[in-house]
Amino acid sequence: MRIGEAATRSGVSAKMIRHYESIGLLAPAARRDNSYRDFDARDVHDLTFIRRARDLGFSIEEIGRLLALWRDRDRPSREVKEIAQAHVADLEARIARMQDMVATLRHLSEACAGDERPDCPILTGLAGEKTKAAGSHAGQPDQADQGADQR
Repeated sequence: MRIGEAATRSGVSAKMIRHYESIGLLAPAARRDNSYRDFDARDVHDLTFIRRARDLGFSIEEIGRLLALWRDRDRPSREVKEIAQAHVADLEARIARMQDMVATLRHLSEACAGDERPDCPILTGLAGEKTKAAGSHAGQPDQADQGADQR
């Protein structure tokens, strides 16, 4: 099948198929006499595998390792599980950092009057200066400063 049909069947754009070939994630497709790429069912399977792994946030390097393990029928499942668990740990760490960002931005936004006055705790917080939000205690860093210190 030609690249358009492989793209439709796998859910991967023709542009990304060419990219995956160029970086070696996908084996180069066979060529017809007219030099069009000729994909088969295994290529579509690999592309679907890549798309699903990308949807789960795996890196190109991780996907390459997972594809190699998929093709190796004698693989120990331990290796696959290690890759998945490391990815889960990375996702959890990224989620925690994002939750800290949300809390900091929420706090800064709540501290900002959002009116005609020029003072703005959001800009002050982004500049790394101490802010005095309503309700914060003298001598204690406010929540925005604490969130910034944790990063």
